[in-house]
Amino acid sequence: MIIRERLGRFRLRISGTRARLVCRCERGDLAMQLKIGVQTLHDGIVVADCSGRIVFGEETAELRDRIRALISKGSRIVLNLADVTYIDSGGLGTLVSLFITARNGGGAVKLARLTQRVGDLLQITKLLTVFEVYDSEEEAVQSFRQGAAA
Repeated sequence: MIIRERLGRFRLRISGTRARLVCRCERGDLAMQLKIGVQTLHDGIVVADCSGRIVFGEETAELRDRIRALISKGSRIVLNLADVTYIDSGGLGTLVSLFITARNGGGAVKLARLTQRVGDLLQITKLLTVFEVYDSEEEAVQSFRQGAAA
């Protein structure tokens, strides 16, 4: 006996003791769920605007690769997380890894514009005690400038 069922874009086929679920995804459905826009200010401070989901897989690999490429001795990086809707454990690990890499290179990574959900996550995991977090991108940039002037 063969049973075939359509479930949205999925197709289920059951034949005897074997079941097969096939996804009929279009190429656009497989797009990465994280967008990163990078801007370097005139004084060398880098602002990375992240939007979407920071989750284990392509998203965290892309974030890690893009930011690590910007990290050099004394790099000052602001991650604007205003449009980040979700972070999983892999995403948290990537943020911590970037923080440590920058610090070991004499630089810093600061977070700006956290959503309520991301802020709660960082509070629950006690990572708010690790990162410097600012309400606005401008405040984070200004903190780098004040630190350089001191």
